[in-house]
Formats: sequence, C-alpha cells, structure tokens
Amino acid sequence: MPNETAFNYSKLKGRIKEKCGTCFNFAKQLGCSNNTLSAKINNASDFSQTEIIKSVDILDLKVEDISTYFFTPKV
Repeated sequence: MPNETAFNYSKLKGRIKEKCGTCFNFAKQLGCSNNTLSAKINNASDFSQTEIIKSVDILDLKVEDISTYFFTPKV
C-alpha cells in the first residue's frame, strides 16, 4: 500500500539522468520494469528499503543523502 505522504523525487530524477542517462536504464540496473519505476517516482507505489540501498550504489550517493533523494515531502 502506498505511503500517504507524497514525496518529491525531482532531485532523484536529476541524479538518474546524470548517472544512468534514462529512467529505463536505471530501472534495468535496479531490477524492475520501467513501469514499476514510474509508479514509484509518481508516488503510486513505494520504494523498498532494498531498492533504496541498491539505488545508493547505482547512483553513487552517500547514505546520509538518502532522505534528500527519497524522503523529501511534496509541498
């Protein structure tokens, strides 16, 4: 069940573009379909803890930046 709080993933989308080129490429590396990734980025579904940790590796993020990329509330 999706979280009741909507998150702003604009910073995540920018990092995906910077590191992977496209959401499709990122989804492939993450191990999900482009449609599944789209649902997550559009707040229709939640990122799992495993997906977040894998994203940190794929996108070369720091663990302390997880909240900035995955838990910034939409205003």
